[in-house]
Amino acid sequence: MPLKTSKYNTTSFPFTIPCVCLSLTLLSIISFSLFFITSKRPSYNQFLRTTNPNSIKVYVADLPRSYNYDLINQYWASTSPDSRLPSDPDHQIRHSPLKYPPYPQNPLIKQYSAEYWILGDLETPEIMRGNSFAKRVFNAEEADVVFVPFFATLSAEMELAKGKNTFRKKGQGNEDYQRQKDVIEFVINSQAWKRSGGRDHVFVLTDPVAMWHVRSQMFPAILLVVDFGGWYRLDSKSSNGSSSEIISHNQVSLLKDVIVPYTHLLPRLYLSQNQKRHNLLYFKGAKHRHRGGVVREKLWDLLVNEPGVVMEEGFPNATGREQSIRGMRSSEFCLHPAGDTPTSCRLFDAIQSLCIPVIVSDNIELPFEGMVDYSEFSVFVAVRDALTPNWLLGHLRSFSKEKRDKFRRKMAEIQPIFEYENNHPGAIGPIPADGAVNHIWKKVHQKLPIIKEFIVREKRKPPGVSIPLRCHCT
Repeated sequence: MPLKTSKYNTTSFPFTIPCVCLSLTLLSIISFSLFFITSKRPSYNQFLRTTNPNSIKVYVADLPRSYNYDLINQYWASTSPDSRLPSDPDHQIRHSPLKYPPYPQNPLIKQYSAEYWILGDLETPEIMRGNSFAKRVFNAEEADVVFVPFFATLSAEMELAKGKNTFRKKGQGNEDYQRQKDVIEFVINSQAWKRSGGRDHVFVLTDPVAMWHVRSQMFPAILLVVDFGGWYRLDSKSSNGSSSEIISHNQVSLLKDVIVPYTHLLPRLYLSQNQKRHNLLYFKGAKHRHRGGVVREKLWDLLVNEPGVVMEEGFPNATGREQSIRGMRSSEFCLHPAGDTPTSCRLFDAIQSLCIPVIVSDNIELPFEGMVDYSEFSVFVAVRDALTPNWLLGHLRSFSKEKRDKFRRKMAEIQPIFEYENNHPGAIGPIPADGAVNHIWKKVHQKLPIIKEFIVREKRKPPGVSIPLRCHCT
């Protein structure tokens, strides 16, 4: 009678299983060895795209629409032009209220539109979000981060457009202040905030004055900012450096916050469209700035009459936009000095124009560092050197044509990284896989381990114990 076998019967074949396991083990070792020998090491971005297609889970806080899309509808319904512009491109036209209205084209506002494009991606139906690094979830407990959908920049800019008299005042007449107060009360009273102490909440604060009055209450959160310049102190004219409302350094840190790009205002120039550049250096902007921007006025006086240098005062609105396009596309280098804050949208206009940025700002922070190496397409100059007579132009003339062409090729390669727009009405639709929105979420994703560490450390703190705020300097 033949012997019956069973998957549990190992006595009939005492050597078979060990031999098979040994063979599989050897085969696995050989396979892995061949993989590492023959494979090309992937870049950081390739690694994120191939192994983490949707690696950050985002819950959108349930804020009323009056703080985001209905705020845009309110903007379009207004008949008052922006007091800061000689001609307002938006209030010459009307838009009917829409679920997803278009974002303002006013350049003073559009440059800060990251909040609009990030929320537009999260609002897009999931079936259309195959390119998105962020996966939207509808249970806060499943999320890695909680996104607060407040258009804080638009709110601030709408108030500033009326004039600066009421902007910094608390109380009646300042609609932005009331919105800030309402949003922060809504958020900090939510279960999601209480569960994490706000450490996993994400606010978009691209305008240096966005959420100005409630910043001390939101310091634990992840802040998406264009730089840290607007966080260190109030305007010197109003505070004299002695105000009790001075912003503390411990509210912002590269450990938890993310530097994001401005929205560029000039169209993209492709490398194949590049033509001979007749000017050495170009700058367009306001000559007079406050605080760290005094370097701009000194540079202006040094350079304004130099051959091969074009210095124009103004902002890229209407007529100025066409001047900026011509100036940047016909110049080898574009000057980027500090203004009221260390950076501006001018840097990203230069990149889109393939004009080599000359960055004169000792305290600048830049978007996506670690993903982007700015030294491969930009010239960094210390303020002390830039202000030395004849030094800067001599330095720029020392760059060979081959070096300048290499810079431009690299700029052409990274141009898409700073692109927010997805060319869909209301920003509802697939986003560029390698665009700004995905890179922002990748940077937030990098910070998750330390954010989770902060949350765990906070939870084990005994009741009633107060731990002083610390400056996480970098």
